[in-house]
Amino acid sequence: MRLFSKPLFKFFLFALVLATLSALLSPPQADALTVSSTTAQPNSTSSNSSAVIGGTPTRITWEGTVDKGEQVKSLDLVFPAGCSLADGADVKVTVLHGLDRMAYLEQDQLDAQHVSVDFAKAVPSGMLIRVEVHEISLPNVAGDYQLETNYTDANGKSAALGPTQNITVQTVSWSDQLSDWLSQQGWVQAWNSVLFLNIFFNPVQIVASLPQLFFGWLRSLGIVLIGFPIIAIPIGLLVSFLRMSKLKVLRFISSIYVNLIRGTPLFLQIYIFFFGLPYLGINIPNYVLSFLVMGLNSSAYLAEIFRGGIESINKGQFEAAASLGMSRMQTMFRVIIPQTVRRVIPTATSEFILLYKDTSLLAAVGVMEQMMFAKNIVASTGNMTPYIVSALYYLVVTLPLTRFSRNMEKRLADGEGGNEAKEKKHRLRALFTRKQEVAA
Repeated sequence: MRLFSKPLFKFFLFALVLATLSALLSPPQADALTVSSTTAQPNSTSSNSSAVIGGTPTRITWEGTVDKGEQVKSLDLVFPAGCSLADGADVKVTVLHGLDRMAYLEQDQLDAQHVSVDFAKAVPSGMLIRVEVHEISLPNVAGDYQLETNYTDANGKSAALGPTQNITVQTVSWSDQLSDWLSQQGWVQAWNSVLFLNIFFNPVQIVASLPQLFFGWLRSLGIVLIGFPIIAIPIGLLVSFLRMSKLKVLRFISSIYVNLIRGTPLFLQIYIFFFGLPYLGINIPNYVLSFLVMGLNSSAYLAEIFRGGIESINKGQFEAAASLGMSRMQTMFRVIIPQTVRRVIPTATSEFILLYKDTSLLAAVGVMEQMMFAKNIVASTGNMTPYIVSALYYLVVTLPLTRFSRNMEKRLADGEGGNEAKEKKHRLRALFTRKQEVAA
């Protein structure tokens, strides 16, 4: 005997398939909350405004919106392991409807593991809940950290939203540690009580600026170390040869080049290169353009330095080389230039120093060099001390080179004076020998 008729069996089979499809296709239970953002306030003592330092008090801000048709009765935010609370740590909870602040009384509990917020009445849909935890320190280990979010709705049902967005934490650098220590010292506080010293010679800002300006110093130095030997010296040597050429056309062209560059401000040349070339359809990366404009400017000065050095060589050496069968080109590169290089080193060193200091003008066109780094720090801190630190970085290069140039000049002067003394002694000895021969 059949327990089910064929039509009844088909009906049950159809109902079973329909229930299965409904279970598979139906959306999962929606959360009552949508987390908008989770951020930590930058707390670095340096000017890096985006840095969140671990082990240093900061403010964590959590924001979430109650979804449509839902209500939230309580919140529980779980902090990452390793967090700690400083003295004066507290919680501020705000409920917003648009720009209007709503009155929802709550009770909160805060410790180093989590913060719990219980609302006196359920927060309805469309409301923005903001929880601010002040004076909390994130773990002093670099990495990305999240908060766990749990909530309870108006029906007493609890649910977990899982981790929030990442908060990137950096470790405390030596400059931040030293800056914090200095800011707590009595003599530093007394020093900074004088407005001039606080604005221009703030010890805390000096320590904080040193590591950041170091990278700007390397960029400025790199511009000169590339532009001077690769562009300025070869072009300057070539122009000096043209200035001494027997052809009037070459002398005229080289004279215009030298007088035009030396007779106009470098600042104007920088503007023409950076803003004029793009109108001609010539687009060159900023740093490459920096090498070119600084190298070409210096080449005009080096051309005169090389020309003066070459013309200071005794003309008799050209005649002596010609008597040995050497061509003018061989004489120039084998006899004259080696002596010229030795004579022009002090003056060329001074030109290198001037070019290095002139890289500060590139800040006017937005090139990230040493002075531009200092300018950005000053803009973010409101303190002029980074400019003084930048001056110290300039002195690191200019003072040793100035001393080197002075010593080279002294050695050259002593060498030339010694040669003259030797020649005079040799002439006197020859004259004395001739007198003895005459007397005999």
